[in-house]
Amino acid sequence: NITGVSLMNSAVGAKRLGLMHELLPAAKHFAVLFNPKDGLLAENFAKSVQRAASTNGWHITIVTASTHDEIDAAFARLAQGHVDALLLAPSGLFTNNVPQLAALATRYSLPVSHTLPKFAKAGGLMSYGPKVPNLFRLVGVYTGRVLNGERPSELPVLLPTEYELTINLKAAK
Repeated sequence: NITGVSLMNSAVGAKRLGLMHELLPAAKHFAVLFNPKDGLLAENFAKSVQRAASTNGWHITIVTASTHDEIDAAFARLAQGHVDALLLAPSGLFTNNVPQLAALATRYSLPVSHTLPKFAKAGGLMSYGPKVPNLFRLVGVYTGRVLNGERPSELPVLLPTEYELTINLKAAK
């Protein structure tokens, strides 16, 4: 008796890693920052990236942060660990702290990938994820269908069909 629209953010981890490697072909050591309070979503994203990395012979460092201060500390550790790039797992914490994350990426000259375009627009290197406005429209359509009497159990969970890549050219230079 459940339906809805999925962001599929954990499933695009391997794609984001591949895109980051295309931007940085010499990169071999990547990191994933995730919020352990996000549970399976964050873990599945990290596992997806780890599988893709091992397939390509790349190394992944997993780092966690669940507060504003822990994000600062994580970036400081990563800067000392000589990682080539960082992927941010999908998280409300990271979505709500985009300016902080973009500033840290700039301060430490660390290429960082987020799921939302607003990260690249705030100064981060890149974002890749589903087109969120399209998903909001689908939620509205499903809400209307349920309010018109359709049973949620008869409506499949919808998956994104369009993704967008945003690259900040200034950060890339």
